[in-house]
Amino acid sequence: MTTDVRILGIDPGLRRTGWGLIATKGTKLAYLACGVVTSDGDLPLALRLRELHEGITRVVGDHTPDEVAVEETFVNKDAQATLKLGHARAVALLVPALAGLPVSEYAANLVKKTVCGSGHAEKVQIQAMVRFLLPKAEFKVADAADALAIAITHANHRGAHSLKRLHAVDAAQGPGAARIAAALARQA
Repeated sequence: MTTDVRILGIDPGLRRTGWGLIATKGTKLAYLACGVVTSDGDLPLALRLRELHEGITRVVGDHTPDEVAVEETFVNKDAQATLKLGHARAVALLVPALAGLPVSEYAANLVKKTVCGSGHAEKVQIQAMVRFLLPKAEFKVADAADALAIAITHANHRGAHSLKRLHAVDAAQGPGAARIAAALARQA
């Protein structure tokens, strides 16, 4: 018998980090919650990162996901903006890792291709497909829709990431290793 798996998708950003929580049982998807964690643009970088850390920590604590998926950073022409996005992404990876959750990463093109069928889909197309796949989804901003798309992508590709996560368990040192191993055992 298949059990529900709660997947948290995270779309990292320094200003707004979108998050979306779905449940999957076999091939069925169900919307649970979504939102955005924000940071105050007038604060120094370290304090903005602390705000993101605290917000994502609240989301993980309140919604108790089983697995987490985070979008990979794309490199653009503005190196400074890419670096800041990398800082926000590090927080998005660190919080669930500290909670002992398995974390997978997905390229933006794979997310678009999985959800829309094209690796070059526009934001409007992503939002429309998320609404189609999760009819009960209630999101007001693109960041939350993108996070739900990341969670949907993980639901569709999680088997391919199991082997990579098994290697991560072997390498893990610390209190989260047992929880990661238990989560992987539930998947088998």
